Amino acid sequence: MSDPAKKKATYEELRGIPENMIGEIIGGEVVVTPRPSRMHAIASSYLGGEVIPPYCHGRGGPGGWVIIIEPEIGFGGDILVPDLAGWSRERFPESEGHNWISVTPDWVCEVLSPHTARNDRIEKMRIYAQYQVRHAWLIDPLLMTLEVFRLESGRWSLLDAFSERDRVRAEPFQEVEISLGDLWLETPRKQPG
Repeated sequence: MSDPAKKKATYEELRGIPENMIGEIIGGEVVVTPRPSRMHAIASSYLGGEVIPPYCHGRGGPGGWVIIIEPEIGFGGDILVPDLAGWSRERFPESEGHNWISVTPDWVCEVLSPHTARNDRIEKMRIYAQYQVRHAWLIDPLLMTLEVFRLESGRWSLLDAFSERDRVRAEPFQEVEISLGDLWLETPRKQPG
């Protein structure tokens, strides 16, 4: 992705990105993408609503997690912004001297869009594997799918895939059932007659 002779991007370069864009450093280069579409934002927000209460607050689930929507995470020289990321509470740094989180999360979720799918599936998944993120979910709101991955021996293993209105219990949040159909913004179908 990056030219070795090219100067590596710095965090300071992200400060000049307009507020209606998301900036990341991937492979030493600044990557700027538009803010998520409505379908994308609804899928990630609704998923957050399903996993945050039971896993962060123990409401109907085990607790013990810190889950954040769109955090900046430092992976060496890269700064990535997954749609959601989670850490076991004991691993999460409560404060650091910079904006990004420097501890590798235990779980990340990327909601794919036409603008981000290539980077999410290829570049970012490689970085997540390199830095030992244990679990990753890829959600595609256009196809209405969820793919669940676990890192095994440095490689991603697809554990399962779900679609449309499946009811899901998936690592690392298998204690709570998620109704996948709740993540999609579907246009009501016209009733005949």
